[in-house]
Amino acid sequence: MDTYTHGHADAVLQSHRWRTVENSAAYLAPRLRPGLDVLDVGCGPGTITVDLAARVAPGRVVGLDVSPAPLEEARALAGRAQVSVEFAVGDVYRLAAPDASFDVVHAHQVLQHLTDPVAALREMARVCRPGGLVAVRDVDYAATTWFPASAGLDRWLGLYRQVARRNDAEPDAGRRLLSWAHAAGLRDVVATTGAWCYATPAEREWWGRSWAGRATASAFAEQAVAYGLSSAAELDDIAAAWLEWAASDDGWLGMLHGELLVRI
Repeated sequence: MDTYTHGHADAVLQSHRWRTVENSAAYLAPRLRPGLDVLDVGCGPGTITVDLAARVAPGRVVGLDVSPAPLEEARALAGRAQVSVEFAVGDVYRLAAPDASFDVVHAHQVLQHLTDPVAALREMARVCRPGGLVAVRDVDYAATTWFPASAGLDRWLGLYRQVARRNDAEPDAGRRLLSWAHAAGLRDVVATTGAWCYATPAEREWWGRSWAGRATASAFAEQAVAYGLSSAAELDDIAAAWLEWAASDDGWLGMLHGELLVRI
């Protein structure tokens, strides 16, 4: 059983709601066209899924998440956007779809949380049509960097990677995507990188408050304490460090992502 390091606290969903094709799947965007059938694995609150649906309409779009928690929000978003999307609980290791069901199978920030990302890629490829694309993107936490220097954020990064690895997950997934695709028997692969950057006052405020909230009230925080890796007092210090970074006029943070387009 995989353990989702972040969980679905509002501070987590706050960051997920920001995601769109433009800022999170730009590497895939040029390959999208009306009429494609798309499966979005790990859809969360559905912002990327709904954006995909608008770009491929009238194609069929299905959004799956391992948890039902964010799916009502996703359905409401699709309703407001007036796009047709089917949302359901699903398991990436056992997708409830026949072979060759979709033209595009997409997963954003999913493989890093799995105990067996290679098996997941094989299953995603199974439901993708010949000539279609499997598209995956994952952050590489070890490549995250910021300014000004912060002992509190240094501790945050180390602790996050400890918690993820305690969950048998891979926080530095971005650099491993190509190797996982090869291990899954997928060879027609284009590997690229993308990045998120938070540098304006509004971006720093949003991202800093999101992680300050996650540091004290999320599955990550609960796991850090339960695994004996941190304490409530230390997590309060990490939250304060995020707010201090957010308030810095010189504050800057970059997060590198690995990206793959796999032709089936």
